[in-house]
Amino acid sequence: MSEKTPLLHYRLSEASCSEAPAGVLPVPPSRDKGQSAAGPRRGPASTSQPKKLNTFFGVVVPTLLSMFSVVVFLRIGFMVGQCGLYQAIAMYVVAYFIISMTVLSVCAISTNGALDAGGAYYMISRALGPEFGGSIGLMFFLGNVCASALFVLGLVEAIESTFGMPEDGTLPISPHQVLPSGYWWSLLYGTAVALLCLLVCLVGANIYASATFLIFLVVILSLGTVFVSFFSVRPHNVTLPGSAFLPGNTSSPVARFTGFKLDTLLGNLEAGYVVDYTTGRMMNFATVFAVVFNGCTGIMTGSNISGDLKNPSYSIPRGTITAVIFTFIIYNLLMVMAACTCDR
Repeated sequence: MSEKTPLLHYRLSEASCSEAPAGVLPVPPSRDKGQSAAGPRRGPASTSQPKKLNTFFGVVVPTLLSMFSVVVFLRIGFMVGQCGLYQAIAMYVVAYFIISMTVLSVCAISTNGALDAGGAYYMISRALGPEFGGSIGLMFFLGNVCASALFVLGLVEAIESTFGMPEDGTLPISPHQVLPSGYWWSLLYGTAVALLCLLVCLVGANIYASATFLIFLVVILSLGTVFVSFFSVRPHNVTLPGSAFLPGNTSSPVARFTGFKLDTLLGNLEAGYVVDYTTGRMMNFATVFAVVFNGCTGIMTGSNISGDLKNPSYSIPRGTITAVIFTFIIYNLLMVMAACTCDR
């Protein structure tokens, strides 16, 4: 049997058995040497653990955790402030159109026959052959490596912005800012976080699997507090750190949280690209889209654990599509609320 046509061979074999003439019994499958006429020999290999993850815990929760990346908490305001609400929504429509093509392809492959452990490689290699499966699997591995670096750097940026001392030497505005900051300190913090992730991988994935739902609750709670803060926080001025000085601006930049106002929304509808203070380059649609698209990845997380699902052919398409629709709604709600409450 060829590796490229297992489903076709299965169907032809099944059809030949069903079309056997009356009175002729189909030839039973040959037994292995370890099997006797009384039945297969029972050993340790037959006592495997049953698959126990359903659609929600096996596909929806892991996919949501992967798609809610650092873009949600660190780059929504950056995106709306640079490209405006109209172009921000257009960016997400384009990004989700791209990933929807991949999701529909995964759904088609996962429902076309039985699935086993192996995730994306198993599905692609069984549908297109091991050559395509190995090539795409290698690209998928490299993509996960880059995504891990993105998540680590996002965590380091959040830690430094909250607990790090100002890089320009000014006095900290919070008593919690005690950690040293800078390029080499960021590299050190990122290396420590990466080593911690390596330790978890060496110990086993059960540590992450057992805490997946707890992490999901923390993320949902954080998003809930973000939505509540739009309504509960009163209008006030926010003094930005000294590193946010724009070129040619000698005064300390101040951001204004206005609450829900029509004037604020009208001022954030059109694009207003400016020079990025971290790179010194003029931003445009392509550069902002490169940042935004990182928040749309992670759609293959549920497919990668197909071996741990009760019914992969049922759970993968429904769980992945549910997670994609949910994240699309949340991203658009955050952009609309940020455009209505925060001026540029």
